Amino acid sequence: MADEISKAQTAQPRGDTIFWKTICKKILAKMIFFLFSCPTQIIFEDDWRLAFHNICPQAPTHFLVIPKKAITQISVAEEDDENLLGHLMIVGKKCAADLRLKRGYQMVINEGAEEGQSVCYIHLHILGGCQMKWPPARIVVGMIFFFNLENKAGLQHIC
Repeated sequence: MADEISKAQTAQPRGDTIFWKTICKKILAKMIFFLFSCPTQIIFEDDWRLAFHNICPQAPTHFLVIPKKAITQISVAEEDDENLLGHLMIVGKKCAADLRLKRGYQMVINEGAEEGQSVCYIHLHILGGCQMKWPPARIVVGMIFFFNLENKAGLQHIC
């Protein structure tokens, strides 16, 4: 968890992010043998969006939906991106149904380093398969309070 926080705090917007490489198939071409045993398998793809399993899942089912248009954050999205960004949620809903998340799921977009955006490319997280808590985390005097997948409370230093 602390590693993700440090990544988020040092993340910089740039075009060649891990998501862009995935879209361009650079990673997939180099790691084709790895796809069959790794949770980075693509769930959905069309001309505008890509959905794939998160390589570092935070729930039993955790996948990402990204646009193929390079947008670093919601705050820099343009008015004409409205339909594309809305369709990310529709793809997330359809993939959640395909993955049998019948009891519910969370859709989350982190905006900026302070909120945990460790890759500067807009991505919608869909998390499900267990009872999630709200709010997902709370900062308390230099520590982060979180719930693990078994819903047991834990503390981790962030300073």
